[in-house]
Amino acid sequence: MNALSVFLIKIANWKSLLSLILLYIVFPAYLLKNVENKMNSLSGKEVGVIDLTWGYDPPKTLQMIADYSPEARTFYATTEMTIDIVYPIVYAFLFGIILTMLYRQSTWQWVHLLPFITMFFDFMENISIIYLLKTYPLQSQLFAMFCEICKLLKWISFGILILLIVIGLVRLLFRFLNKKTV
Repeated sequence: MNALSVFLIKIANWKSLLSLILLYIVFPAYLLKNVENKMNSLSGKEVGVIDLTWGYDPPKTLQMIADYSPEARTFYATTEMTIDIVYPIVYAFLFGIILTMLYRQSTWQWVHLLPFITMFFDFMENISIIYLLKTYPLQSQLFAMFCEICKLLKWISFGILILLIVIGLVRLLFRFLNKKTV
């Protein structure tokens, strides 16, 4: 992890930040925009994507897998093995750079590694979803539970990540205002 930390500190600048923001925008605006709609269309009903659900509900995950048509399962697995491998890497580096820039002068410097923990949980969730999709009609309660645990940990760590960014921005604002009044 030390090498990753050193690398983030080295590349954390406005040019890298802007480049990653532009790359990040491509995912929700273009690549991921219609995935859910296409899956619902292929399934002939509204099912949604497992990645975007919240909470711990293994039976719901297994039901969603069953509700997908064979074409939707194939499409979803392909999406998980392509776009949803690159997307977590992009957001991990984007948020890592943001946190590095916000906490560079702080004892909280380690927080810039949190996005990579979120990425790890996202990858584990993706692996379990792919397994469940590829092995259907077999329904593994164990993999559904693993998927739900990873998904929950992904969302919790993502929430903490956003909170740390907000705290960092508020700290930055207070430093700016204090310099202005001095």
